[in-house]
Amino acid sequence: MKESILTIPVNEVFEPKRGCPICAMRNSVEEHMCEYIMGAAMMEPDVRIETNALGFCHTHYNDLLRQSNRLSLALMLDTHLAELRRELFEKKSALFSKKDNAKKYAEIGQTCFVCSYVNRGVEHMLETVFTMFAKDEGFRGLYSEQEYICIPHYRQLMISAQNVLKKAELKAFEEATDALVERYIKSLNDDVHTFCSSYDYRNKGMLHGEGMEHVRASIERAIEFLTSRKPDAK
Repeated sequence: MKESILTIPVNEVFEPKRGCPICAMRNSVEEHMCEYIMGAAMMEPDVRIETNALGFCHTHYNDLLRQSNRLSLALMLDTHLAELRRELFEKKSALFSKKDNAKKYAEIGQTCFVCSYVNRGVEHMLETVFTMFAKDEGFRGLYSEQEYICIPHYRQLMISAQNVLKKAELKAFEEATDALVERYIKSLNDDVHTFCSSYDYRNKGMLHGEGMEHVRASIERAIEFLTSRKPDAK
């Protein structure tokens, strides 16, 4: 399949064969979006209207803090908090009830400007992944050589593929994806089990041996596999 502006970014996340490629895809889109909104876009009226209404989730507040531009984030928080005040406590209307307030409270932290754009961006890239898998034998081989697909993206791929791929293509895609997940979860389960066993007094010092780094890191690896996010705790 001939390279294009659509296939190049997909190949870039699959070629390293390290970790979950869909996580790498999402991380790339997230990084671009966070840099974008903390820059000049922060002062664009249409962007501020959306950030005021949606706010950000916990994950993306942390990502924005890492941009080291506290003033930009503070300016967005200032107008977002003002919008919440108006909606929750200052809006006077016969149609505005405690029930509406409860709904608004429930949405705080559940809606996110970055998530909404990242989800759309990843969905578009996944359409290219499915097209490449169906038409490019070389990419099918590359896909099957990945380290793993994390559980959240495994579910997303399996659901999305049903709406795009033809029956024969879908079967091949599902088999390849199942194989990636099954192989990794078995290996990961073995490593976590070995980690637990190392606390038996009979296995004292087991984890200090050469080549045991993958076992020592098995808890963090399991969390990333199950959630698609690296844990913050060290």
